[in-house]
Amino acid sequence: MEKYSVIGKSVPKIDSRAKVTGQAKYTGDLKFPNMLIGKILTSPHAHARILNIDTSEAEKLPGVKAVITHKDVPSLKYGISPARWDENIFCIDKVRFVGDKVAAVAALDEETVYKALKLIKVEYEVLPAVFDPIEALAEGAPQIHDEYRRNINTEIHQNFGNVEEAFAKAHLVRTDKFIGQRTYQCPIEPHSAISMWEGGKLTVYCSTQSPHYFQHYIAREFGLPMGDVRVIKTYVGGGFGGKLEPTGLEFAGAVLARITGRPVKMFYDRHDMFAHNRGRHRQIMEITTGVDKDGKILGMHANFIMDGGAYTSLGIASAYYAGAMLTLTYDFENYKFDMIRAYTNLPACGAQRGHGAPQPRYAFECHLDNVATQLGIDPLELRLRNARQPNTVTPNEFKVNSCEMTACLEKAREISDWEKKKGQLPKGKGIGVAVGSFVSGAGYPIYRTDLPHSAAIIKVHPDGSAATLYVGATDIGQGSDTVLCQMAAEAMGYTYENMKIISADTETTPHDFGAYASRQTLMSGAAVKQAGEDVKNQLLEMAGVMMDKNPGNLDCREGVIFSKLEPEKTLPFTAVAREYFVKNGPLVGRGSYTPPKLGGTFKGAPVGTSPAYSFAAQISEVQVDEETGEINVNHVWDVHDCGMVINPALLHAQVHGALYMGMGESIWEEVQFDAKGKILNPNMSDYRMPTALDMPVITSALVESCEPAGPWGVKEVGEGATIPTMGCYANAIYDAMGVRVNSLPLSYEKVWRALKEKREKEKGGGKKKK
Repeated sequence: MEKYSVIGKSVPKIDSRAKVTGQAKYTGDLKFPNMLIGKILTSPHAHARILNIDTSEAEKLPGVKAVITHKDVPSLKYGISPARWDENIFCIDKVRFVGDKVAAVAALDEETVYKALKLIKVEYEVLPAVFDPIEALAEGAPQIHDEYRRNINTEIHQNFGNVEEAFAKAHLVRTDKFIGQRTYQCPIEPHSAISMWEGGKLTVYCSTQSPHYFQHYIAREFGLPMGDVRVIKTYVGGGFGGKLEPTGLEFAGAVLARITGRPVKMFYDRHDMFAHNRGRHRQIMEITTGVDKDGKILGMHANFIMDGGAYTSLGIASAYYAGAMLTLTYDFENYKFDMIRAYTNLPACGAQRGHGAPQPRYAFECHLDNVATQLGIDPLELRLRNARQPNTVTPNEFKVNSCEMTACLEKAREISDWEKKKGQLPKGKGIGVAVGSFVSGAGYPIYRTDLPHSAAIIKVHPDGSAATLYVGATDIGQGSDTVLCQMAAEAMGYTYENMKIISADTETTPHDFGAYASRQTLMSGAAVKQAGEDVKNQLLEMAGVMMDKNPGNLDCREGVIFSKLEPEKTLPFTAVAREYFVKNGPLVGRGSYTPPKLGGTFKGAPVGTSPAYSFAAQISEVQVDEETGEINVNHVWDVHDCGMVINPALLHAQVHGALYMGMGESIWEEVQFDAKGKILNPNMSDYRMPTALDMPVITSALVESCEPAGPWGVKEVGEGATIPTMGCYANAIYDAMGVRVNSLPLSYEKVWRALKEKREKEKGGGKKKK
């Protein structure tokens, strides 16, 4: 008999039929009686003082039902990070980037809304603007927020061990500088929200990664008890971090709906999505590492500057994550991290898949390849010599339980034929390696609270023919509804096919913090497992009475209750569930999960803490056309330590999706601006993303691992697979062309120019020798 009957199997996604048949309704698809359409007017200037707003002509337009500005909405500042609430529903005194929120209109239809927006007259006094973080930090730079001197949004200085002493003892100390670019998540579904009031209660249908955070911050902004705000997540067409925090749509929509007494649908078009942003930060990263003659890391210093844009969003956490996660994959004791996140007059950055970690990991992995080259050590061997081991603690006090970093590297080396290819490939071809690690859920919530991180309820139907799982966890396309139903069925001894789920509705489902930090399989899963075991225990008690057996000698598997001592003696789950309902009423199981206290006591210690960490090694093989700089990624091997796998098909799909996003950011993607801060490529045509034709052959493999902190030993995979990709591709391109490009994206033009400079240097060197 197999150990598990439901988990570990590639069952179909529970929502697949609804999606492929078009039955699934996204927020933009919903319609309600008397519903109005709303839109936000945004600033055409990157930095300007608002002198006057005249809405009179817009208000006169037939079909317009309401026009609002900052005078009509709460003035309380908001944000997702309580440490820096710096954003208003509408700008009060000045705008801070092209796309900042100024006013909003609700009308009978979309055409009228756009006409009305053009009729709103805003008088501005244009102010000097700053778009580069280094320039923003300089004395005399335009001040974006008066309360933050020199435009410093976040400043971090952490020192663990003695880095200076480690460098003094080192055989080699090397410094490299790298630059990461601004990118955007580009979910296929734009943001949308529908707000409506009934009495004093607000209901919001929206495309969100966290109904709880939306509920919490909307209630705070309007001074409402959380019970008077209901947030319902509809089907979500991708999030990747960009839909974690409330937007102007939810806040403005709520005000317009209250004024008009009608439901109001607010939406962003694709241009609005790029302007709202909350995507990847641009980072300037200087890394210095000291190693001994064998390549063992003795100490490291990460010195970073981050372009945060006009507001904080999740940027404080991003800034801390940028340095915190660098300590996980390699075993060293001395570490120093300095970071400044600067305000600029560009759209605010936030959390994009992997949060602040992928670009610093790119820099560190490229830097280590440079160190390996200088020492004459194989880059993969250098990583093996430094690989973190299980049951260790990082310099910044992260406790690592399970860790198969060594096994990941060894398996990647084997399946990619690394030893046969490294240094042996024909001209223009290269192979590169990088590693990564990520949290399996954040150790602490975004705002301070003692609420459990996840909770779950399972209600068995009176005849036992079905069971419904109620969870606040949020399926944004990654398949969490499916995985959690598998976990519920396994814990109950039930069948997946008879599971139903109601998720992510703050009125009908128990609390959960939602989909971010790769948290749901471990954290929501732990709550679901507990709820399933609660159902099972109640059933076995009832079965013990019906079978005249000790409940401790009974078990349940695939909907059949049986005696462990006499396996032939059985009762169907349905019969026992019905009897329970007759005798006791509803059969309900409950569960919740709160992580243990994690991390140190220094400033910023909570960021990066987690009950468990995934680990991964990636190897890629590329081909570079020396005449054009064109890059073709031929094959990628990803080897993951992600604990027990609940659904293999969904796991490998997550790896493919992560590699897709990592590939796009490595080679093509970059949000570009003109000299006045206007986005040049805010659409899916000019913002270059990979297509299916660009994708390489992908080999997704696993190493055996079991995490003691996770239910059934699970860990994350969804974001962790993005972490190594940029460094992996960069190192393969370096191997192919023999010259390093130190800024992302590694565009064809940059590669071509680097190759051209290399040829010119070689030609010049040859002439001198003559």
